Amino acid sequence: MTLSQPTLDETPAAPLVERRRLPLWLAVVACSVPMFMVALDNLVVSTALHTLAVDLRANTQELQWFVNAYVLSFACLLMTGAALGDRFGRRRVFVAGVVLFTLASAGCGLADTSGQLIAFRAVQGIGAAAVMPLSLTLLSQAVPERLRGMALGVWSGVSGLAVAMGPVVGGAVVEGLDWRWMFWINVPVCLIAIPLVLFALRESSLPGARLDIAGMVLAAAGLCAVVWAIVHGEPDGWTSATVLGAFAAGVVLLAVFVAWEARVAQPMLPLSFYRVRAFTLTNLVSAAMYFGVFGSLFLLAQYLQIAPPRTPLEAGVRTLPWTLMPMFVAPVAGLLIDKVGGGRLMALGLFLQGVGLGWINLVTGTDTAYSSLVGPMIVAGVGMGLVFAPTAAVVLGSVPAEHAGKASGANTTVREIGGALGIAVLSTVFVAHGGMRGPQEFVDGLRPAVWVGVAVVLLGALCALGIPRRPDAGAPAGKA
Repeated sequence: MTLSQPTLDETPAAPLVERRRLPLWLAVVACSVPMFMVALDNLVVSTALHTLAVDLRANTQELQWFVNAYVLSFACLLMTGAALGDRFGRRRVFVAGVVLFTLASAGCGLADTSGQLIAFRAVQGIGAAAVMPLSLTLLSQAVPERLRGMALGVWSGVSGLAVAMGPVVGGAVVEGLDWRWMFWINVPVCLIAIPLVLFALRESSLPGARLDIAGMVLAAAGLCAVVWAIVHGEPDGWTSATVLGAFAAGVVLLAVFVAWEARVAQPMLPLSFYRVRAFTLTNLVSAAMYFGVFGSLFLLAQYLQIAPPRTPLEAGVRTLPWTLMPMFVAPVAGLLIDKVGGGRLMALGLFLQGVGLGWINLVTGTDTAYSSLVGPMIVAGVGMGLVFAPTAAVVLGSVPAEHAGKASGANTTVREIGGALGIAVLSTVFVAHGGMRGPQEFVDGLRPAVWVGVAVVLLGALCALGIPRRPDAGAPAGKA
């Protein structure tokens, strides 16, 4: 197996790289390890908030921003990261993102105040925004088309593993070491990953690409306003002036962004993508899954700490039957994409997630045995694994190959916004019907919130049924 297919542009290093014969797994590892670290850090802080509150004397609002600072900068700059890769070289920007993420991780580990930690978490998110979309683009270039489904399945399984290990790693570090090791662990891993990326992956860019500066600013500002409003919706109130004002500003900025993209010669996000049914429906599927599943998982992880009382590590370990399943199922799903069709796999996966969530909701109580939760967790986890790889494959297959980074960035942005909205909305439903004062009150709030998640996931399954078996990748590359 070699990595000797032609590059998209002729850089001086290209002939040297093309003469190498490298094992395929090396390219998969080079793309996956940095992606694993940035996905892990999306969730790793969540189980350490109590310890951070004590050590840094942080108030409730600061605790929220330990998580939200990363989410905000990450979600808002994903499309910008992909655009910079097209212009300056995808491997070059990918490595720059890894370097920035590594330096910011060291800054988090050295932080002595809440303000410092929040600032470095935001910088981490900026680096991660360059890593995540370009990881998928570089992988798609490094793998022969006939093996792409399998490689995307492995990549998706690693992504699922990061989701699974975030709360567990955070809990383990807090209980066994110092919270700073949540961030210091990134440094040696990333330092190993950088030379591996330079050795195993080829440089590529989009010939003649120019930066859409106005589009970058409008998209980042609009998304920032929307995500800020989402994360503040539950604590500040969805009808508060600040939240409504942020939503309004975000809608206006994104409307101006769409109008600009429709007239600019080289848009950051070609609107023609959205004339491709597979691309549009897959983005809706991604948003629905992250809304329903991760919004529900956010509450269920807390339920496992309350009924009965458990440590964060104990609760995180108990979610593994759910969150580890994608690591095993996603590679198999990747092999089935061409035979079955990505849309059908996604529909089945979302249906199983809805069944799993509903089953969990029916058996939860103040004294539910953990053994009663394992079965539905496995069902929901299998469903997740059936969605991850087909989503990546359909998104990449529905646009021209040279625009893979833009498509990946757009899909990941929708996914992150869906997850943030799911956590915010389901938390609001939870607070309206229950609370944190005891197991019974928690269960009273949990049940209606998770039913909302089930409904959204099943709606996503219906969207997936509309995805054609073979997406048309012939969308125009220029203006919409």
